[in-house]
Amino acid sequence: MFRPLALALALAASTACSLPAHARDIVTLGVVDRDSGQTLPEYPFRGQHWVAGVPGHRYAVRLTNTSGERVLVVLSVDGVNAVSGQTAAPSQAGYVLGPWESAEIAGWRKSLDDIAQFVFTDLPDSYAARTGRPANVGVVGIAVFREYQPPRPQYAPPLAAQEQARDSMAKSMPAPAPPAAANRAMAEADAMPQQLGTGHGQREWAPVGQTSFQRMSTRPQQVSQVRYDDVNALVAMGVMPPPYAPYARTSPRAFPQGFVADPPRW
Repeated sequence: MFRPLALALALAASTACSLPAHARDIVTLGVVDRDSGQTLPEYPFRGQHWVAGVPGHRYAVRLTNTSGERVLVVLSVDGVNAVSGQTAAPSQAGYVLGPWESAEIAGWRKSLDDIAQFVFTDLPDSYAARTGRPANVGVVGIAVFREYQPPRPQYAPPLAAQEQARDSMAKSMPAPAPPAAANRAMAEADAMPQQLGTGHGQREWAPVGQTSFQRMSTRPQQVSQVRYDDVNALVAMGVMPPPYAPYARTSPRAFPQGFVADPPRW
């Protein structure tokens, strides 16, 4: 169910440490083509996920909180904070999602009342390129923060329980960095020229409120991203298979029939 969102504009952090990585995303990220109404399918490729955008189509970023607590989501589009317009960083302003809440962010935040629509467009016409920041065009990402909760009274667990807790934490630590081969594959994808970017579209009424939010830590509990480009670029990179092109029966053929037909009678 979608309802007006709240922005957290001035945010304080309670501690400088981050929690171990979670097996399941706290917030899921999807891209919705607003002109077709379809959620764009994701194509995994060399350690990243890609979607194919259609030039000229409006789109929205769908965020879904999978937890039973409030979270703060800092949204980056083409390396630009979608709320403030700053070059994106996790410490900046973002949207607050309630427990289990879903929302679609459809544009650059212009005020508490309106946005400029996200539109797939040629890279030179993207908002990031037009503001002198083309380096990160082609990526949508989120940094997710849990909300700080006052500590509860604690007791000292027995020694065996302490060891078990340490083993559990060790198992939940982030996975090691990908091997060099995977890094090379990602670099090859990055070397392909980007075609699409996100433009600064028409104004649209999209009211939000403001709220306070104290982050659990200065570092996000989740960072996720999805890459995008047009179909031709993704096919050229090998992200998507070539589109099926049925044989065009209306085109000229050297051998249209098996044998020579009789000529028409005059």
